[in-house]
Amino acid sequence: MRLPRAFVLAVLAAVALAGCGLGAGSAPSGVSLLVTSRFGAHVIHPSGSLKLAGQETAMSLLQRNYHVHTGDGGGFVQSVDGVAGGHEGGQPVDWFYYVNGVEATKGADATNVRSGERIWWDRHDWSQAEGVPAVVGSFPEPFLHGIEGKRLEVRVECASLSGYACRTVAARLHALGVSSVTGPIASTGNPSVLSVLVAPWARIGARLGAQGLEHGPRASGVYARFSAGGAQLSLLDQEGRAVQTVAAAAGLIAATRQGESAPVWLVTGTDGPGVERAATAFDESTLEDRFAVALTATGAVALPDAGASR
Repeated sequence: MRLPRAFVLAVLAAVALAGCGLGAGSAPSGVSLLVTSRFGAHVIHPSGSLKLAGQETAMSLLQRNYHVHTGDGGGFVQSVDGVAGGHEGGQPVDWFYYVNGVEATKGADATNVRSGERIWWDRHDWSQAEGVPAVVGSFPEPFLHGIEGKRLEVRVECASLSGYACRTVAARLHALGVSSVTGPIASTGNPSVLSVLVAPWARIGARLGAQGLEHGPRASGVYARFSAGGAQLSLLDQEGRAVQTVAAAAGLIAATRQGESAPVWLVTGTDGPGVERAATAFDESTLEDRFAVALTATGAVALPDAGASR
């Protein structure tokens, strides 16, 4: 049986709970911990304020603040506050974790938590995507603190440098204290640069290649699919089925990542008005706790689409 990616990552560097990361050194500051299920749709609230004690790992921080059952020597999360992995509705579900909006690349016991980081655990169906490499719900991360303690160079790439969408995204980042360079859409990306692509999908789809949204969540980790040359956007449920398809003025904010490269953020849409709608929603209140967000005439829709916006 093929093991879920969450299991493989967690087991890679599993250590005993008395080892590194539990109490040695000073506690990180400005840390947040979010625990959810169903792609962020349901928040599992802690019993009190966040507790830290010395240097924490992603696993020890979770265990210190929630009732956690583990397996395989403590490296694999089986349940959090009674919410367990396994199967649901005939589909596989497991716990996955993200640091500053990026899916973990090593086991939770081996991931030390740094000051300012946002740790997010989510239990979800992985039948359509064994991994979701990047999410938008930890915004303004990873723009502020980067990945693995390294702040990244940020480049805002736009179809229209003087347009509303480009100016809005650059201004929102500037207001957060994030330095960025604005320029035209490049044909290829720099793997060490955190790129924000602000343009209709027809202008940027080729940039992602095999990771593109035309190929579905298994390729990109994003539960949305562009078609008709980028003129239509289908919002997918957790099983990869189209719940609704929108055309004119439909926007999307999502993130993806290839290998160890910096994430690529997408502020895109079916057309210019759709991109402007997405740019307007480029803020923490809209993106909070969401894997990706579609913007339609009726409002923001969290992706995967559960059939109604929340």
